[in-house]
Amino acid sequence: MKHLLGNVALGVMLLVAVPVGAHSAKHTDPVKALHGGQSLSAGPYHLELVAKDGELILYVADHSDKAIPTDGAKAKATIQHGFEKDNIQVELEPSGDNMLKGTGEFTINPDTGIIVFLRLPDQEAYAARFTPLNPKGGAAQTGEHHHKPKH
Repeated sequence: MKHLLGNVALGVMLLVAVPVGAHSAKHTDPVKALHGGQSLSAGPYHLELVAKDGELILYVADHSDKAIPTDGAKAKATIQHGFEKDNIQVELEPSGDNMLKGTGEFTINPDTGIIVFLRLPDQEAYAARFTPLNPKGGAAQTGEHHHKPKH
């Protein structure tokens, strides 16, 4: 029972996608997707993820949709299917002006969530949780300080 409760708590944390010590991005609403994927704001960036079976492409731009170079960037995607324990890790490598690409053995389902961690050279690390087949369910955060929203 304790193990089950731990898994449920972990699942809830992953759905919310705000780890301890994280700062919620100012804009977590979806933004205009320019390449047919799901696009979210994460700190100073617009991140657009195009996810297909076996392939991920991440586009990086500023809030004016101006491409941000990805040379030297480090990125990793964690692909989750519902509450399954077996997550798939995919390294994303710089490819083109403002893109990072990664491939692997995975499929995209209606319950797929993809957490992308991105760190550009000399910048803070940012993360966003994409839901490729449910574009309204994504969220973004940064590795800065935690602030509670004011109501």
